Amino acid sequence: MTQRKSTAITRRKLLLAGAAVPLCAILSRPAAAAEFTYKLATGQDPAHPVNARAKEAADRIKEATSGRLEINLFPANQLGSDTDLLTQVRNGSVELFNLSSLILATLVPAAGIVNLGFLFPNYDAVWKAMDGELGAYIRAQIAKTPVMAVSKPWDNGFRHITSSGRKIKTPDDLKGFKLRVPAAPNLTSLFLALGAGPAPINFNEVYSALQTKVVDGQENPLPIIATARLYEVQKTCSLTGHVWDNYWILGNKRAFQKLPQDVQEIVTREFDRSANDERADIAKLSESLRTDLTAKGMQFLDVDRSAFRQALAKTSFYADWKSKFGEEAWVQLEKAAGKLR
Repeated sequence: MTQRKSTAITRRKLLLAGAAVPLCAILSRPAAAAEFTYKLATGQDPAHPVNARAKEAADRIKEATSGRLEINLFPANQLGSDTDLLTQVRNGSVELFNLSSLILATLVPAAGIVNLGFLFPNYDAVWKAMDGELGAYIRAQIAKTPVMAVSKPWDNGFRHITSSGRKIKTPDDLKGFKLRVPAAPNLTSLFLALGAGPAPINFNEVYSALQTKVVDGQENPLPIIATARLYEVQKTCSLTGHVWDNYWILGNKRAFQKLPQDVQEIVTREFDRSANDERADIAKLSESLRTDLTAKGMQFLDVDRSAFRQALAKTSFYADWKSKFGEEAWVQLEKAAGKLR
């Protein structure tokens, strides 16, 4: 545990001062006289804004409920991998869990509709959609399972492409480019449609795969590129923003419904508040990290995102996904992102 703390403290230098909390405050402690004691698991580094803001929400919830509900935070996959934890929150052995929509889509396919290529031009468009009809539609689909969305969506960020050699400036530059992607069908199909060679690789193997040239590049939001030190084995970062991803704070429905109504309202209110704070953290962090990573030797390339979307529209990518998601979901998506053809 001492080594884990040391690593996390080093990584915190990459993050905004306001987005981190002391690690001793993040680790769980036994409840004294709480009526309800729940676990909140995350997969992010302890210094990531997700954990900082989740800890603040848990503290406010404990205070606002006069200690009736204590939520203990377990960051960095301490209680299992993302897929393990999704099973645990479904069966109730973990009451609360923070999960990317990319992974949630394995249980709730509609959750992955926001992860299609080149949907949102900026955060204004993202939050208008996710705090509006599209987000409501996805939450309704999540609620059909044993889990539920406890709050409004949190931010994981826009994903960008990095490379150790070839500079990715136009869609044609992706032809034959071998890059790592997570095991997410929408990302694999996106890069296949653009002529690249996507290679699904577990995240804990990404650094070595890049270092040994198993793949030439990868794609991730800037905070992940920084905390995983991918800048050490990648020369350029193309600001493609090809996919935006969010986190959901998921709750086991039975566990949440055991809480008195007033406590439920406090939980949702405080996690909503922390969602807004975490969104601001990620937006600021993405800006500051461009400067930090430039200083570490990474070159940033601005690209014409519309050219990538136009190239994608000439393929069957959107039509294929429309058939998979169905008309109802697609109507909601196009209300937010415009016509996709």
